[in-house]
Amino acid sequence: MVQGGPQALSEVERRRLERLERTLKNRRGRRAPSVMPSRLARTSAFVPRQQNLSSDADFSRVYVVPPHSVVEVRGRELGTRHRDMLMACFRLRARRVEAVTVLGEKFVFCRTETSWRELLAASGLTSHVNNLLVALRILEELRTTTIRVFRGSYEDYQAASARGRLAGAGWSDALIGRIEWDGATLDAKLTVEYGEWVRRTLEERHLVSVDADTYFRLASDYARCWWPYIDSQPAHSWIGIETLATLAGKDYAELTTRQRVKLREEARQALDDMVRAGGLTSWVTEQIGSGRAKTYRYRYERAAGPQAELPV
Repeated sequence: MVQGGPQALSEVERRRLERLERTLKNRRGRRAPSVMPSRLARTSAFVPRQQNLSSDADFSRVYVVPPHSVVEVRGRELGTRHRDMLMACFRLRARRVEAVTVLGEKFVFCRTETSWRELLAASGLTSHVNNLLVALRILEELRTTTIRVFRGSYEDYQAASARGRLAGAGWSDALIGRIEWDGATLDAKLTVEYGEWVRRTLEERHLVSVDADTYFRLASDYARCWWPYIDSQPAHSWIGIETLATLAGKDYAELTTRQRVKLREEARQALDDMVRAGGLTSWVTEQIGSGRAKTYRYRYERAAGPQAELPV
């Protein structure tokens, strides 16, 4: 337990400190990890591809990863580059800001103030104007997309869904409230302002630490889709093919034989990618059952040895 605080803690305070301690332990000496809400590290809301994404303004889908997250996306389909951008943003420090309206009402929000140069560095990209223009386009797409998180548990979502009461109740506000930039030069100021749910999540320490250095070294879309889930759960040592399918927005039970074979090949390539990137040292496939009921899981060993830690 974190030491040095008051001894008479409420149950809520005790759990909050325990979450903070787990987050700090999982940083494992990392250099500038992405410290982010756990539900965003364990979501299928970002499909594992960069091209052929739906930009239909009427696009709407709820992405469910039992029991970890329920996330709604409206306005366009999100992919790998959108996940990359959020990973980079959560790698930069968010600041708590108190403001007062013209009517004297106080409100609090969290925002990150940075520059295009710093954002590109956090993304593992060189400070080149072409990379800046791509980042600007991705941020513009995020700004015009509504991302909402179901605030209750997965069981709460199931119950509300069965009753047909998901129209508005239970959902967070938009993940990103405002994105602004002063210009398209490398040192121009960039501001990302998060919604109320992100602020509360940051304050209440519902956070996980994801090795962003490894993430941005990954070459494949599937590896970047699965790494945040794997790395945010340091006590786990294996993952099932059904979970990998869910994280990629697929239902493994509904896939054809050809599609299952393809997904397992993507899993093998992604795990090899994680080894090359330095996140894992090794992995093996375990086959369970036989026939149509046969399934697979992948047992892995995490990379040993902490990185040198820098302030985040």
